Amino acid sequence: MKSALPLALIAVLAACAGPLERLQLPPQTSTLELRPLVGSAQVRTVSLPSYAAAEEVARELPGGLIATNNDVLWADMPERGVTLFLTRSLSDILNIDVGPEPWPFVELPDVTIDVRVSDMLAGADGSFRLAGQFFVGGDRISYRNRSDRFDISVPMPDQSLGSISAAQSAALVELSEMIARRLGR
Repeated sequence: MKSALPLALIAVLAACAGPLERLQLPPQTSTLELRPLVGSAQVRTVSLPSYAAAEEVARELPGGLIATNNDVLWADMPERGVTLFLTRSLSDILNIDVGPEPWPFVELPDVTIDVRVSDMLAGADGSFRLAGQFFVGGDRISYRNRSDRFDISVPMPDQSLGSISAAQSAALVELSEMIARRLGR
């Protein structure tokens, strides 16, 4: 009887362990190359709606309800993952020092980029939507503060996890290009 108790405890703990599978955003790069107007930029932690900030993958159902897949989680916390994705993309496009918040370098960045996402969802209509607003402001240099809205739609072949992650990556590349055009020529 004593040996059954540890086995039962292990079974209960295993059931509470949660999903073991994780979904990573596939790397996608931009072909855009711009001459930068600034020497460095900080990307503040991207603000996401609660359903998009959760570890579970969200998608829209017919009728407008948002459902999550509890069997598969994002490989990274979404706010961190999106912030690092934009940081890498902007660095590649502009060929300058771009860092996430907290700023990793000694000197202050020339500009700070603040992205606030209002919608980031695989839609029931077969498209992935990324919408919101971004702000660019000078920290160390005289830079005209800017505010721009974005509403990006990327078609998906289906609502599979692979299609969702690929469309999200494509939308983030497009957003990176929009921001980079404000910081370069």
